[in-house]
Amino acid sequence: MTRRSCAIYATGIVCAHLLILGIALLVAQVFQTMIQERIKKEITLAENSRVLEGWINPPPPVYMQYFFFSVTNSDEFLAGKEKPKVTQIGPYTYREYRPRENVTFLENGTKIFATNPKSFVFLRNMSSGDPEVDRVITVNIPFIAVMNELNSYSFFLRSAVSMWMGSMGIEVFMNRTVHEVLWGFKDPLLSKLHAMRPEVDEHFGLMYNKNGTHEGEFVFHTGEKNYMDYGKIDTWNGIRYLTAFDPYPNKYNFTDGSVFHTFLSRKELLYIFAADLCRSIHLAYVADKEVKGIPAFRFAPPSDVLAPPDENPSNAGFCVPAGDCLGKGVLKVSVCRQGAPIVVSFPHFYQADKRYINAIDGMNPNEEEHETYLDINPTTGVPIRACKRAQLNVILKRVSGFPKTKFLNETIFPIMYVNETATIDDESAARMRTLLLIVTVMSNFPVIIVGLGAILLVVLIFLICRNRQRKTTKDETAYTQVSNQAEDSPENRTNQPLRNGSYIAMSPVEAQKC
Repeated sequence: MTRRSCAIYATGIVCAHLLILGIALLVAQVFQTMIQERIKKEITLAENSRVLEGWINPPPPVYMQYFFFSVTNSDEFLAGKEKPKVTQIGPYTYREYRPRENVTFLENGTKIFATNPKSFVFLRNMSSGDPEVDRVITVNIPFIAVMNELNSYSFFLRSAVSMWMGSMGIEVFMNRTVHEVLWGFKDPLLSKLHAMRPEVDEHFGLMYNKNGTHEGEFVFHTGEKNYMDYGKIDTWNGIRYLTAFDPYPNKYNFTDGSVFHTFLSRKELLYIFAADLCRSIHLAYVADKEVKGIPAFRFAPPSDVLAPPDENPSNAGFCVPAGDCLGKGVLKVSVCRQGAPIVVSFPHFYQADKRYINAIDGMNPNEEEHETYLDINPTTGVPIRACKRAQLNVILKRVSGFPKTKFLNETIFPIMYVNETATIDDESAARMRTLLLIVTVMSNFPVIIVGLGAILLVVLIFLICRNRQRKTTKDETAYTQVSNQAEDSPENRTNQPLRNGSYIAMSPVEAQKC
């Protein structure tokens, strides 16, 4: 056997083995399963996991942009002459820091306890003004809360309280700095109430909390038992069910939005806890995106999240008291706001009923600026880019005994909205791209083997064709040589006399020419 034949046979044997092995691994999905199991084991909140430090101290910067609606015709509105006109001011941007503290592992590492305090630093270069200088004319929420609380009392008591507040110069609308409305100030009405009832805090602010800014105490599942439970909330402030909406006991089956389980599907719904709404909301797949070279699925709340019960029966439990439901796109959260008539929606009443939009002059909802969404890498479940937007509103309505409200029709009045954004930092993005590259290569290793086998198959076909071509050429050359030798043999030559009388042997052809 020649060296060329050995090369052909060796190439064929290697090609066959690679194709058989690659196809077998591809069909059995051995490498895909192995990689998936490895990722499920690595991406947990276990004590020695690689993601724990990033979960405790998230590296991506979180920015909070606050926009306020300042009323420009408060007197005309209260007189019943015009619908309210508002002008949006902002943004007032703050960098939010949210490290997790008091981290403790529970139940053999299957659960983890943590608190989540928050701090904010004002960023002047990302803001349109100075919150300690800029003023906003907005609804006096303490006044509205007290008036709403007295709605069930007698007309005479309400009238007496109304005159008492009038004597102190307390109005339906207040003129305060953005900083005061956002972070708190000593309110004159609450101060009077505090003197009579010490449990009433005399300070008011949309972000004010005398105990500090935090969302409570959480216990999370680490994902050690089941990767699908990774990051899900087990208890919040010691309770396992949301109790704000008693008719609709909502068992915790959601995360806080910072992490999700690995290997997400486009078909599934994601549930996150929204503290602003005092409930969980679900997000549905919207589109494929790419952020800093990282593939992501975009999830956003569908229009039925805040739909009334006649459109989404599962929302019936969020009407408290039972049957007290608002229209599409708004949610009353008084039950978890100390009874204040607070309503939450998306900014500018995005996805809400047209009547709420048309009731306020200055509302311009649009998807690009007012939609909430999460861009999540489906392999790791890590949010690559997040944008959470929510609007705080208050219900204004006529209450007998309070003459200042006699021309009011029930209106959901916008106060402010927040745009909370976060995007993965460059260093984390680089690590993510490297990880995904390794996962892609390892998962497609059988395809690489099949590809190598296919390349060798092409080489084998080339070698076989080349060998046959050479063999054919060799045979033709040999045949030509044999033919020439036969023509030149003595038996085929004829003797011809020369001039000197001698003879020369000539072939029959040569003799014929002569």
